[in-house]
Amino acid sequence: MKIPEKYQFIVALGKALHVYGIPSYKIQAYLTRVAEKQGITGSFMDSPTWINYVFYEGDNSYNYVECVPPGSLNLGALSRISELTNKVIDSKIDNETIHKELNNIHAKTKKTNHLHSTLAYAASAGCFSIMIGTNLVSFAFSLLLGAFIYFLVFLTSKSSYLENIFESLSALTATIICCLLTLIFPNFNLGLTILASIIIFIPGLAITTALEEITSKSLVSGSAKLFDAIILLFKQFFGVLLGLALMTSLVDIDLTYHVSEMPKWTLFFAIPIFSIALLPIFQVRKKDMFFGAITGITAFFTTVLFSGYGVLVSTFIGTLVVVGASRLFSIISKTPKTVFLIQGIVMLVPGSKSFMGLSNSFFNPSTTTGSANLFEQVAFILMGIIGGLLFAGTFRDRNSRKNEGEQKK
Repeated sequence: MKIPEKYQFIVALGKALHVYGIPSYKIQAYLTRVAEKQGITGSFMDSPTWINYVFYEGDNSYNYVECVPPGSLNLGALSRISELTNKVIDSKIDNETIHKELNNIHAKTKKTNHLHSTLAYAASAGCFSIMIGTNLVSFAFSLLLGAFIYFLVFLTSKSSYLENIFESLSALTATIICCLLTLIFPNFNLGLTILASIIIFIPGLAITTALEEITSKSLVSGSAKLFDAIILLFKQFFGVLLGLALMTSLVDIDLTYHVSEMPKWTLFFAIPIFSIALLPIFQVRKKDMFFGAITGITAFFTTVLFSGYGVLVSTFIGTLVVVGASRLFSIISKTPKTVFLIQGIVMLVPGSKSFMGLSNSFFNPSTTTGSANLFEQVAFILMGIIGGLLFAGTFRDRNSRKNEGEQKK
C-alpha cells in the first residue's frame, strides 16, 4: 500500500530516528511534535523491530506498519536529524527537500575513516585496561587487540554470517589470542585484557537505555531491549567460555593471575583519551566533539570525587552532573542534549562489572561473595543512573517539548 504523500516525510523521519538508535519514547515524542506542527493528527508506536503509524482524518484513519531492524547508535546522525526536525517544525523546509536531506544523512553515515576508527578502537581498549588496573605488557597488547577487533568489525560489513556471530566470534578470538600470549609473557593479565579488547561491545549502555525506556513507561520496547542486551552479554561471555575451554584443554593457564603495575598518574591520561576515542566510534560530529569529551571526563571524575559516599550516591550525583552539563552544552552548541548525555552516561554504565561478575561466578566458584558484591554494585550503578535521570527531569521532555513549542509562539 502506497503511503499518502502528506505522511511520507513523517514515516521517513521515524524510520531514520529508529535506524540510528534513538530511544523509542523519544522517537514517539519527536514524531508527535512534528505532526502537530504540520496540522496532522497521529499516533505513533516504536518498538525494536517495527514502527506503527496511525493518522486520523475526521472519522477515518490511515494505519501504516513497517518492519525495521534494530538500529545502532549514531550520534552524528541524531544531531543532523534533530536539526532537520527543527526545520520541519519551523516550516523552513518542504516535504520534497526533507527526503533529500535524509538521503544526505544516510550517505554521510556510510562514510568511514578506517584509520581513525582503528585508532579509536585501539585507544579505547588500551585506556580501559589502565582504568581497571593492568601492567605495561597487557596494556600494549590491549592496544593491538583493540585494533584487531575493528578489523573484525570491518569484515562483518562484508558478510551477513559474520555479522550474526560477531559478538561470540570477537570474544572467542580475543580469548584465544590472550591465552597464547600468557605462554610467552608470564606477567600477562588474561581476564582484564580480554575484557578491555571487547569493552566497546559490552552492552552496559544498552541495558541502561532499556531501563530508561521502561522507567519512561515504554514497557514493550524497554523490555525487548533489556532482554536483547542480556542475550548480547551472554553471547560475548559464551565466546570467552568457549575460548578458555579450548585453550585450557591444551595448555595450563592460570585464570586468576593478575598484576597491576601501571602508575596511578596514568589514569589521568587514560580517562580523557578513552572519552575522546568514543567520538569516532559513535560518529560524533566535529562541532560536538569537544563538549562530548568534556561531558564524559566530567562524568567519570565526578563519580571518583564522590566515591567515598558509596557507588549508589556517587553514580546518582554523576548522572545529575551529566544531565546538567548536557543541557548547558546543548544550549551553547544548538545540538540535542542526548548527544552529550549518552557520552556521559557511557562512562558510568556497569557493563564491565556485569562481565566481571559472570567471570567470577564461573571461574572462581569459591568467591561467590565477591561475585555477589559485583552484581550488587551493578544494581546500585543502574539505580543511580535511572534515579539521576528521573530527578533531573529527563523523562519530562516528552511533555515539555510541547509546552516549549507553545511558549515560543
